[in-house]
Amino acid sequence: MGSFRRSQKLLASCYVKRISRLVQRTSRFTLVPIRSGASKLVGRSSWSHQNQFPRGFFTFRSRQQRETGFGKRSLTQVALFGSLGGLLIYTLYPGDELRRARLVRQGKKDPSCENDESQPQSEDNAWSSFASQFEHFSNVTDIEWSTLSDRLVDLILPEWSRTLPSQIRKLQRELSIKDGSLANDIWHEAHDPFIHPEIQYSAKVRVSDELCDEEKEFLARRKKIATAALARYLGLKEKDVNPDDVPTIAVCGSGGGLRALVAGTGSLLATQEDGLFDCVTYTSGVSGSCWLQSLYNSSLSNHHFDNIVDHLKSRIGIHFAYPPVAFASVTSSPTSKLLLSSLVEKLKGDPKADFGLVDVYGILLAARLLVPRGELGINERDFKLSNQRQYIKYGQNPMPIYTAVRHEIPDIAGQVSKAGVASSEQAKEIAKKEAWFQWFEFTPYEFFCEEFNAGIPTWSLGRRFNNGEDVPPESNGFHLPELRMPIMMGIFGSAFCATLSHYYREIRPIVKSLTGFSAIDEMIYGYNEDLVKVHPIDPAQIPNFTYNMEEKLRFTTPTTIYNNEYIQLMDAGMSNNLPIYPLLRPGRDVDIIVAFDASADVKTDNWLSVADGYARQRGIKGWPIGVGWPKETDSAQKIEQQLESAQAKSKADAESQLHRAQQDQGTHADKNGKPARTTSEPTAKAKHDISHPEDSDLGYCTIWVGTTEERSSEPPPPMKALTDDTLAWQLTEPSAGITVVYLPLLANPKVEGVNPAVSDYLSTWNFVYTPEQVDKVVALARANFDEGKDQVRRCVRAVYERKKKMREDHEAAVKKELYRRLVRLGIADKLGEGDHFS
Repeated sequence: MGSFRRSQKLLASCYVKRISRLVQRTSRFTLVPIRSGASKLVGRSSWSHQNQFPRGFFTFRSRQQRETGFGKRSLTQVALFGSLGGLLIYTLYPGDELRRARLVRQGKKDPSCENDESQPQSEDNAWSSFASQFEHFSNVTDIEWSTLSDRLVDLILPEWSRTLPSQIRKLQRELSIKDGSLANDIWHEAHDPFIHPEIQYSAKVRVSDELCDEEKEFLARRKKIATAALARYLGLKEKDVNPDDVPTIAVCGSGGGLRALVAGTGSLLATQEDGLFDCVTYTSGVSGSCWLQSLYNSSLSNHHFDNIVDHLKSRIGIHFAYPPVAFASVTSSPTSKLLLSSLVEKLKGDPKADFGLVDVYGILLAARLLVPRGELGINERDFKLSNQRQYIKYGQNPMPIYTAVRHEIPDIAGQVSKAGVASSEQAKEIAKKEAWFQWFEFTPYEFFCEEFNAGIPTWSLGRRFNNGEDVPPESNGFHLPELRMPIMMGIFGSAFCATLSHYYREIRPIVKSLTGFSAIDEMIYGYNEDLVKVHPIDPAQIPNFTYNMEEKLRFTTPTTIYNNEYIQLMDAGMSNNLPIYPLLRPGRDVDIIVAFDASADVKTDNWLSVADGYARQRGIKGWPIGVGWPKETDSAQKIEQQLESAQAKSKADAESQLHRAQQDQGTHADKNGKPARTTSEPTAKAKHDISHPEDSDLGYCTIWVGTTEERSSEPPPPMKALTDDTLAWQLTEPSAGITVVYLPLLANPKVEGVNPAVSDYLSTWNFVYTPEQVDKVVALARANFDEGKDQVRRCVRAVYERKKKMREDHEAAVKKELYRRLVRLGIADKLGEGDHFS
């Protein structure tokens, strides 16, 4: 509790600073202390109850709200409220000595001392630590709250704060493991194989570069469903469509919190209405798109996206952390048991488990997203990822792929000292051998990491492993139930676990725009290599299934992973906000990737181009090099030469243009033979493409196609976006590779009142959407897809025709070779069998 008390002292000091600023009325922003001890810059919060909540923690209030808020209060009122607020904070969170003195004066023992005396032999594990600290917090809250007068509470705190002590005490009783408590019921049910069948089975780590058998079976069944769907989508007769000709289509959704969830729902609703979604084999998501997948593959949607729209309109109008609603969810039936099961099973079943902010965040998210309106229709099967197998086992729906990343931070100093290396350059070489981000994928079948070439069954998530086998927490062979979806949803969307470098990137444009701050910006950014190693908020922690598996995994596995019993996972958007990597995994053989990008920075971070390095590292043929938004630093000469050598209207034209480009490169060389320097200023067209994508090649729908041919240049020239004139012949070329269809979330004049660039409620950190706002964002996403749906259909048709032609050519070649073989053997064309001699 020492760190907790220190954080509250910091909270009090921040509050005093806030009051002084309000009195002086010299600042637009205030520091609002939060429970984690961090502070965020937000707009001034209202003192009225109705304005306490309906906006995100990290969003600014509108100008009208600011003008009608604190600005019109008198200085006397501000000073009075400030003094009373400071007194309240000081009373609630005094120093340790004052707290103990007050408890003694009131004739009550210090709860911490009482615990120390009464439980000297208490088992030192995660659950006992959590339970004792929570009981201490509950006791202190009761005592401190009783010292406040009702009048003081009425003046400073909202009405719902009166019930907080009783709600905290109720939650503490439910988590006490005493007979009749909720935690006791959860722990008893955790041993029941009829409720949790997975506890009867042991699990082993599967080391292989192939897909698991369950996914292979899914692909075979999904191919039959997709064949019929493709015939409907393209207007063909089903009997004329060969399953081998059906392209494997994947849809990926970006991260972006509730913005990605709502916009992704609108985009996929449009694909479902158009018939494209029925042809899809895989869906993959990051952050908010993972939440969308969990809703679609649940009893809430009935596998109709319009049902998800209705669900969101009824559930995300209230902030997930609004105390009255949050406490009601975790203290009332039937939601409390399902939401708190992961907490009890995780801490009670694993003595070394950790429970942090990400876990709390996930439980609160699930209380809003996985619970239907009215709460009585809640389904316990929606709270396990492995239960989603029932929605895909016959191939009736696409297989969802959820993503998270682990940040590998190499201990350069430790490795250098062990190796006896003195050079800093050698130290950097050692660091390069360790990957920065390892991507982990979660499917209803398997939890897998391609960098390790290893995975475990999804139903064994949450178990500890040693040398490739799970470790039962009890001597009777009992295994823990699967880690529940509330914890997983927290991991998928834990963007706040970003590094200091990510945090600074968010505010860097503001810092650079301030007069005199450019030098400070250069100084801070100069330490970026250090900033990328610091996480102010710890990511979630789960058992490491590769523990003690030295020399059994792929060579790309970081050497430090074997020594850690646990790994920390976070939002995959820290690495790439588009989950493309899992779709490029060998064996999935994806032909078309449809990427819906609802990122906050679709034009600047160029998430598509980030996949280039991955494709080259993995040796993936067919990925279109150079996809994404044009870079501002690209010169006119560079862009024109690269695109000219990369694209043409025919094969002969492509060869001639490549030859001309090579000759031009020689003419532009200086006297030393080096290429002449070009200006770094972007062309007018490049500037226009970035500022007005709806008028450029990178508009509402942009398509690239890679090539499987070997490139002589290094690096290979970038691929130009396909136009209507070049789409048909390039996609039908036998050497055509992976096709990428990119649909970013952009403003559309057909939908007024919503603009991703300026609408405040579309911030990543906004967690409240009114029903009207949900309708607007969904309408925008649907309108954007409508702009390019004909182009998408032609693209799918072209890839289908290419695969069909390649199959027919292959069958003809096989038939011809068989005929020639029969002729050589003297079996074919004998006399009397129809030849001219008969």
